[in-house]
Order: sequence, then C-alpha cells, then structure tokens
Amino acid sequence: MLVYQNWSPSRSIFDWDSKKAQLAKLTQESESPTFWDNSNHARETMKTISDLSDELGEWENLYKQTQALHDLAVLNDESLCGELEEEIQKIEKRINTLEFDTLLSGPYDKGNAILSLNAGAGGTDAQDWAAMLERMYLRWAERSGFKTEIIHLTEGEEAGIKSITIAITGKYAYGYLRAEKGVHRLVRLSPFDAAHRRHTSFVQVEVLPEVTAEDPEITINPDDLEIDVFKSAGAGGQNVQKNATAIRITHKPTGIVVTCQNERSQLQNKENALKVLRGRLYQIKLEEQEKQISALKGEFQKIEWGSQIRSYVLHPYQMVKDHRTDYEEGNTQAVLDGEIDGFIQSYLKYYKR
Repeated sequence: MLVYQNWSPSRSIFDWDSKKAQLAKLTQESESPTFWDNSNHARETMKTISDLSDELGEWENLYKQTQALHDLAVLNDESLCGELEEEIQKIEKRINTLEFDTLLSGPYDKGNAILSLNAGAGGTDAQDWAAMLERMYLRWAERSGFKTEIIHLTEGEEAGIKSITIAITGKYAYGYLRAEKGVHRLVRLSPFDAAHRRHTSFVQVEVLPEVTAEDPEITINPDDLEIDVFKSAGAGGQNVQKNATAIRITHKPTGIVVTCQNERSQLQNKENALKVLRGRLYQIKLEEQEKQISALKGEFQKIEWGSQIRSYVLHPYQMVKDHRTDYEEGNTQAVLDGEIDGFIQSYLKYYKR
C-alpha cells in the first residue's frame, strides 16, 4: 500500500526540486525594486508564482497526510483498518490525478476553455447528435467540478441544435478538453426516419483556450474588426429580444466570423465574441506551427470533415472507439452520460508533450 512505501513528492513524476527552485527564483525576482516596470511580465510572473505555490502546497499536504496514515498503520490496530483503507484510496486517487496533471504543460492548459459544437452531415440526425454531445460535455463538466455558461446557441428547425458555444471555467479545463477537438461520428437507427433505418451523423467539436486581451501572444487591431448588432433569434413570445443585443464580429484579415447572442447585454455579448475570436486566432497560429513541424518530419496529413477522431456506434452493436489511440468503451450510455475521462487520459498520455 502507498502509505507503507514511505511515499513523498520526490517519488512521484512531479518535479519537486525543480519546482521549488523555480518558485524561489521567481519570488526573488518579484522582490526587485524594478519588478513592476514591465507590468505585463510582472503579472505573468505573479501568476506563475501563485500556480507554483498552489502545486507545491497540495503535494506537501498529501505528503503530510501519508505520513500521518503511516504512523497510524504501524500501530497495527485492527479497528483502524477500514478507515485507513478508505483514506489510502482517496490519497492514491488524488496522487494519480495530480501526476496526470503534469502532462498538461501547454501555455493555456491550466486555463479555461471554449467548447463549440457544430452539426455537420446528417440533417436533423446531426443536429440531434449535437444536442446529445452538448449533454455529454455538460455532464462531464459538472462531474469534474467545472462551471459552464452557454454563450451562443442556434437551435435546429425540427430537433437538436445547429451550433452551440459553451464557456467552461476551471483549472485545467482547456488542458483536458483539447483532447476532444475533431469530428465525432454517430451510427444508430434514426428516430427521425419513418423506416427506422441506420444513419450516420457528424458533429465538429472545436476547443479553444481562453486568451485574455492582455495576452501578448494574440493582439487584435480594432480597425480589423467589423461589428454588427442585431436582435437575438428566439423561439417566439417572451424569448424574442426586443432590443438589438446580439453581436456579430468579422475579423477582416482572416475572415473569421463570431456570433454571440445569449446574453441580454450587448456589452457582454461583445466581450464573449472577442473571447471566442482570440481563441480562434490562437488556434490558427497553433495549427500553422504544427503544420510546419509536421512538414519537416514528413508527417503532415490534411484534416478533412470525414476524418473522425471518434465513433459512437449504437447499432448494430454498442461501442465507442477513439481512432487516434484505439481506446474503446462498450458502455455507450455511460459515455454519453459524461464518463469520458478514459478517452481524455488515453489521448493525453499517447500524445504526451
């Protein structure tokens, strides 16, 4: 058992000594009289100091807990066995989670995410599939302790949704969800087909990091933006906005168009739209870098709509399979209820940075 192994942070894959040295160096830097002369650098440094302090503090607390459990275990008191086993399992689970988080080392991995779903080929079935995926991700987010906010929604004519954009807030939200980016395919007997035939539907899942306006990586020239204001579309009656609050932003250099209409405040919709735009500009920059690296390695492969990353088969058999890692689950209902950690973890381990 873990507590009998005299576990300590130095025995995990968490780089304890390196993190402590980095924290000491940055703390010393922050004490310099000229530290705040460069405000952007100072803010980034203080954020890094805060993150390192939190990480080291959590590992230190786990170490103290394991030491306390070890001290109780060596007493060989049988009345404590049940309680000790329960506490050991909790600590081991937390350590496994923290060690897995060390794989999330990208510049935005610790931050919030913007998740977009867009129904593709398949008509009403595809729009219904988009709604099923929305439910799956909302349940996963709730189970993972993340907060969610729908910032844009276009409903389908008959059922489901054409597109939806969700802001997902919490530590490592982007780091985990970036494993979901790509085309998701559903195979099932269509509930919208009178003959009840088998249909295949596709939904494009887009995952963007939340890039702040102060981030030097992405700068937007206001002159490059064309901003349109219009009334939000609704289902009728009280749901129709009487005032023009919906925002459409066109980034002229790239042709990217972002629409947000879920908030009653025009200002809030504009802020959300700019948030999505910054994320998409970062994604373009990232994809260009990846193409250059892949071209140098001779590995580049064009990504097309039909190149799904994952298939969800409900008929003639039940199986969810990720085509990148070959990870699969037979309990399709559990997956659609939000139990997708296995897929996320297998992807991040397979494509470890």
